[in-house]
Amino acid sequence: MIDWHKRHQFCSTCGTPSKSSQGGYLRLCTNDACGAQHFPRTDPVVIMLATRSDQCLLGRQPGFPPNMFSALAGFMEPGETIADAVRREVMEEAGIKVGAVHYRDTQPWPFPSSLMIGCRADAESEEITIDGQELEEARWFGRDEIIASLENPAINLEDQKWQGLTVPPPMAIAHHLIRDWAFDND
Repeated sequence: MIDWHKRHQFCSTCGTPSKSSQGGYLRLCTNDACGAQHFPRTDPVVIMLATRSDQCLLGRQPGFPPNMFSALAGFMEPGETIADAVRREVMEEAGIKVGAVHYRDTQPWPFPSSLMIGCRADAESEEITIDGQELEEARWFGRDEIIASLENPAINLEDQKWQGLTVPPPMAIAHHLIRDWAFDND
């Protein structure tokens, strides 16, 4: 919110300075003739765990720590349904066709003002083809390997002793999507 206030000090309608209102959840134009109200933007992002039988699809971006993999994610496009966004993102990033999509949960993600919409996706294909732009690698992981990672007490990414798969920490919706699948918590 602090960043939003810093970037939106002027009314986007008339250019007059704006002021914070309603505890910081609104900016009001100070020009009485304009009176525009401005609210923080929230961009919808789908984050999904594609699964097939006893495996789940995880990807790693170039900036991730070694051995760190996560659920795939991407911004929704205007007019797109959640299910369509999930199918498009998994196809674009990993070349995997998705059938049924199941909504799981949401998580606000303040930078960059996103609402993460967590889903499970039923994969209908197996061969991975990464796009090379967003992902450095994508792989199918078995349930046992995922459980070993989740039960690793060295979830601290700075711990170089752990050489196995690392998944996002419990504060991230990706962690919960992965954990729920691994332990069959539907």
